[in-house]
Amino acid sequence: MEIRCAVIGAGSWGTTVAHLLAHNTPTVLWARDPVVAAEVRQSSTNERYLPGASLHPALTATDSMADAVASADLIIMGVPSHGFRDTLEATATHIRPWVPVISLAKGLEQGTRLRMTEVINEVVPGHPYGVLTGPNLAKEILAGGAAASVLAMSDDTIAQRLQALFCTNLFRVYTNPDVAGCEVAGALKNVLAIASGMADGLGTGDNTRAAVITRGLAEMARLGTAMGGHIVTFGGLAGLGDLLATCISPQSRNRHVGEQLGLGRTIEEVIDEMHMVAEGVKSAPVVMALAEEHGIEMPIAAEVHAVLYRGRTAEEAYRGLLNRGHVEEMHGMRRPRA
Repeated sequence: MEIRCAVIGAGSWGTTVAHLLAHNTPTVLWARDPVVAAEVRQSSTNERYLPGASLHPALTATDSMADAVASADLIIMGVPSHGFRDTLEATATHIRPWVPVISLAKGLEQGTRLRMTEVINEVVPGHPYGVLTGPNLAKEILAGGAAASVLAMSDDTIAQRLQALFCTNLFRVYTNPDVAGCEVAGALKNVLAIASGMADGLGTGDNTRAAVITRGLAEMARLGTAMGGHIVTFGGLAGLGDLLATCISPQSRNRHVGEQLGLGRTIEEVIDEMHMVAEGVKSAPVVMALAEEHGIEMPIAAEVHAVLYRGRTAEEAYRGLLNRGHVEEMHGMRRPRA
């Protein structure tokens, strides 16, 4: 039996996931802009978000939410966190009962501090939910580079059934029952990538970048486990894997934001010239609120937040990190047995 898929959101990653699905099953991509939908249908391209890339010829597209969702057996939400709830609500009148809903967003909802699967559970209760996440740079995947990802779902049986839909010869998908851990990792790595980018902009070198990534991973694990995630998740594809890719790749939007801040530009200047969302900018205040709620110390994330929202410079942020008191490397983590 074929599973008909609808991908909601025609940005770079939503389009890429739709392209992958089209290899294995009938797939429709919903685009808010009818011009983008027509281009995908007629030319198998999306030049606005993926210039020069060719999409699978079987992939179709529409700007009608009803046409995309009404007959779908699987819904994939490829919209950023700040528009996730409103867009999902637009599907609610068309989605059939019990159809699984999978998030691609790597962010947290402002105000509620909810993960995207928690938003799914609020807007369309009773539907199986999950997240597809990992070190996945859209342009590399479309160019034919090998990559791996994680599908974490509330129902492991459904996850195993859907796993093969996303796989191609060069794109491997693993299942993981830790939905909370995978989502927290995806949101936090974007904030930490801004810190890594600031180090690049300041010209601090690879030693500093390695320290930021490693200590950032510790912050991610501290908050993630406090929020219900499993420690092993943060050393896997959704945690360390995605953190590495986002912190070091020139294609990373969040690393780019940080680099520009390190070069002395303001966050307003950087955001104004970007055509796509850098989730870390919007997630930083939510991350700090969650850290306070759970009593978790997150010095790197705190400095990023201060640069984004309190007028601190990247240079001041790094000076502040270096001037911190002396602590154990496992500070804030459960100590191992002797």
